[in-house]
Amino acid sequence: MDLELSDADALARAAQGDSEAFGILYDRYVGRIYNYIYYRTGNQHDAEDLTSRVFTRAMKHIPQYEDRGLPFSAWLYRIAHNLVANWHRDNSRRQIVELDDSIRMPGRQVQPESMVVRSEQEEFLLNLVNKLPEDRQQLLILKFVDHLSNAEIGEVMNKTEGAIKSLYHRTLMSLRDEVESLDPDHPFMQVGGLEV
Repeated sequence: MDLELSDADALARAAQGDSEAFGILYDRYVGRIYNYIYYRTGNQHDAEDLTSRVFTRAMKHIPQYEDRGLPFSAWLYRIAHNLVANWHRDNSRRQIVELDDSIRMPGRQVQPESMVVRSEQEEFLLNLVNKLPEDRQQLLILKFVDHLSNAEIGEVMNKTEGAIKSLYHRTLMSLRDEVESLDPDHPFMQVGGLEV
């Protein structure tokens, strides 16, 4: 099958029961959906399970999919969002994302002291983000993990681009205020902190 098939063509074929066409859509979006779910759950096993459920649900309902002018990925993100919301409700707990120690900047030698400070900064920031309301967490994940534009985030969250810009600004301001209210000797504050 043609891997250069557009989403619209792949969707049309998948709606007719073409599993290869659905496979093309799966290959295009599975990484993005998994990352989104992983950062929302903080758990690799649950992220894999929920990602599988997203695509199982999408495959089951693709014959009823209606093109409303939004990209197919927005539909997948909405399915993922609903499954994650149910997961949080069912588990009634929040988890902190474990940071991968293997992340390195290419071509640079990282000193152990700076790795510890960076790790503390990341953990500190993730703890702040995990305390935000769900819509603000979703916004930050879509922006900084999936690198979506404000317009694309608006499509996923069913908001206007202007509403996303406003929510983003308010989110950064609240994070900045939270950081400023903390001890100025915290390593996060000393090394640069949060830029708004």
